[in-house]
Amino acid sequence: MIRPAAFCSIMKLLFVAGARPNFPKVAPLMAELARRPGRFEQVLVHTGQHYDYNMSQVFFEQLEMPAPDEFLNVGSGSHAAQTAAVMTAFEPALLKHRPDWVVVVGDVNSTVACALVAAKLGIQVAHVEAGLRSRDRSMPEEINRLLTDQISDALFTPSRDGDENLLREGVAPAQIHFVGNVMIDTLARMLPLARERPILSEAGLSARDHLLVTLHRPSNVDDPAALREILNALVELARERRVLFPVHPRTRARIQNSGIALPGTALQLIEPLGYLDFLAVMSTAAVVLTDSGGVQEETTWLGVPCVTARPNTERPITITQGTNRLVASRSGEILRALEAVLRAPPARGAPPELWDGRTAVRIADIFERWGTKDRASTGAACAR
Repeated sequence: MIRPAAFCSIMKLLFVAGARPNFPKVAPLMAELARRPGRFEQVLVHTGQHYDYNMSQVFFEQLEMPAPDEFLNVGSGSHAAQTAAVMTAFEPALLKHRPDWVVVVGDVNSTVACALVAAKLGIQVAHVEAGLRSRDRSMPEEINRLLTDQISDALFTPSRDGDENLLREGVAPAQIHFVGNVMIDTLARMLPLARERPILSEAGLSARDHLLVTLHRPSNVDDPAALREILNALVELARERRVLFPVHPRTRARIQNSGIALPGTALQLIEPLGYLDFLAVMSTAAVVLTDSGGVQEETTWLGVPCVTARPNTERPITITQGTNRLVASRSGEILRALEAVLRAPPARGAPPELWDGRTAVRIADIFERWGTKDRASTGAACAR
């Protein structure tokens, strides 16, 4: 049951952003609500799970997000330490602002930590990007998704399979709202700007002449054997085509500690890219090798072939309706998959349902409808 807003005229929403994947999901929501003056008050809490410039601050600048009202600066750490740090730091911020809703996005540690704090304080939780399932509980993100969805009051799903997963898990139908993929809102809006970025000309890149690589999952970068297999495949590919690898700080540390020698080839390990530069390189790539969930979605919408070095995905729609395929993290299989895609790229189909750049509008409409109903039901009390 949706509880009335604490204020008679304005609904107060507190947004949580903790890591790089969160920012393109929060930005369009806050922008859309800001277009509805007198309806909403917004608070932004940045937990600081990602905190260096290219992993955090550049997103605020390029996506024109407001400065956070609270910066918790939790930093890195083990999953337990980081989750505990977020919870401890978030509770005072929540008590200070007392929102009607806490809105969490995605599946990072900050997502489940802040949702849990809010639920225990009796504050309503809305989860954007709910219902995704890999059915692999060895992935920390899967645990975060499962727990967040079970304690959320409103669940906004990006695809129909998300609805099915939630219903199967016993979530009430009235709590589930199929709204589409909010990250595509940002992608569609920013793509024209990304195409104007100088990075392609400065790096000597042209359309479909390069491979883009992103890796960060523990199963690929913490396992020296798996990391060696992937790097061997990239070195081989770089003999014939440029391979651009923006390296996550955690991944770079693992490469350095592994002692793996990378010969001077066309395999280029570079610093993490800001959102617009990454979008420019991704949208013009011949193929992307990744283990990121968000990149699977973005390449599907862009029509760029994607090979995902994972045994499973929580985004099966990127396979059934997109450009994605899964591959084992072994050198030979990666090479065969990438070479097959380069020889015969998958045909680009229509984007998945409601991946149309208007997801934030649909979510804002739902919140506004709830707020209008609450104002009507509490109007007499407010008048007194």
